[in-house]
Amino acid sequence: MRSLLVALLFILPIATHANQTSSTPTPPIDKVLVVKSERALHLIHRGEVVKSYRVSLGKKSGPKEYEGDQRTPEGLYWINWRKRSDNFNLAMHISYPNAKDLKRAEETGLPPGNMIMLHGTPEDEDYPEWFFNTLDWTEGCIALNNADMQEVWESVKDGTLIEIRP
Repeated sequence: MRSLLVALLFILPIATHANQTSSTPTPPIDKVLVVKSERALHLIHRGEVVKSYRVSLGKKSGPKEYEGDQRTPEGLYWINWRKRSDNFNLAMHISYPNAKDLKRAEETGLPPGNMIMLHGTPEDEDYPEWFFNTLDWTEGCIALNNADMQEVWESVKDGTLIEIRP
């Protein structure tokens, strides 16, 4: 019994220390910033970057102009819902088009498009995940590798502002 007590006294501080170091809380994310020229997504809390990730964008450069143009939009939007995706693992919807996008669509007579997502990468035997990491391969969405997308999924709540800059 005495040896059990000694063992517990020795193990307890180690277990407590392990819990403290492994569960560092992430502050609440109040903004997601995507800088297309950097291929970067930044999670922001009170104006400070908490974490950054590499992203892939639409196949064509420049701001989204119409449905099917393979460009990633630019502007202010919201993360407004999420789903598990058969094709892209985790996916969070971006509230594109905004009022500015709708006005441009009305002026040009071209549909603005929709279903712009922040999502993971496909699981494909012919094209492993690392293959996608250095390409702009989406139809206009913003893609992260699946481990990074899991972190974003856990850190970013629905209703969070997302700004997409050139």
